[in-house]
Amino acid sequence: MERRQLEYFIAVVEHGGFTAAAIALHVAQPSLSHAIRSLEREFGGKLFHRLPHGVALTAAGEALVRPAQQVLRDLSTASSLVREVLGLSGGRLDIVSQTTLSVDPLAHMLGRFHRAHPKVSVRVVDPEQGPAVPQMVAAGQCELGLVDASVTTADLRGIDLPQQEMHVVLPADHPHPAGDTITSRELAALDLIVTPPGTETRAAVDDVCTALGVAPRIAVETAHRAMIVPLVLSGVGAALLPASMARDAALRGARMLSHRPRLLRHGRLVWRSGPLSPAAQAFVDLASSPAQD
Repeated sequence: MERRQLEYFIAVVEHGGFTAAAIALHVAQPSLSHAIRSLEREFGGKLFHRLPHGVALTAAGEALVRPAQQVLRDLSTASSLVREVLGLSGGRLDIVSQTTLSVDPLAHMLGRFHRAHPKVSVRVVDPEQGPAVPQMVAAGQCELGLVDASVTTADLRGIDLPQQEMHVVLPADHPHPAGDTITSRELAALDLIVTPPGTETRAAVDDVCTALGVAPRIAVETAHRAMIVPLVLSGVGAALLPASMARDAALRGARMLSHRPRLLRHGRLVWRSGPLSPAAQAFVDLASSPAQD
């Protein structure tokens, strides 16, 4: 079995067919098809059902996906370690992160990382839900994960990141009394713009309302987080946001209020047990040390 065969197999899985995978890999489709057939002969069975439009994994193919991803991840780590010993620079770092944590603190952390290691290429992946982060790290799809600390991370190693305050943003002409604070009961009485269940900001809203024994008044529920601030500015409702996003909303004309008592949350950086690539280890070291800028 060759690394190339596993790379081709994973590409077909991710792209849903041989043609799309060949285009993404910049290889001829016959070469890719031959590599997959050779892999199937080695295993003694079909890995894909060939359909009129695309492919579907067989049971054997489904069983191979996670081990193949892990083998490719381990090979990449081994290659990076050797390059570091030989004094070579570069490499790649894959991070899966919940969206609001990508805005803050990950964006700032990546700024520090890039200044220290400008030749490392970084890819940030956005999961559908928070629990997908540890699953993707455990499966070897990404080497590092950034997830809300409330999410179970099983057997992964990790470090907690500093706490951050969440704020409420309102339309500029909202009738909420003058001042810069808001209580839980006042928050629960607002028409709210929220993200779907399973996201960290939605969990914070639900926790506040559950403690009061009321249901949140949801004006709009959206998975498109880029919509939230424009919806607030359009007068649709209020939203609970991390501090950096709330400050950006305030700069665009929204009212920013601090919740009393303070609503705090923090993220957790996680990774699998075992050796990390030099890039990932450097990022963990950076996350473990206080910012100097």
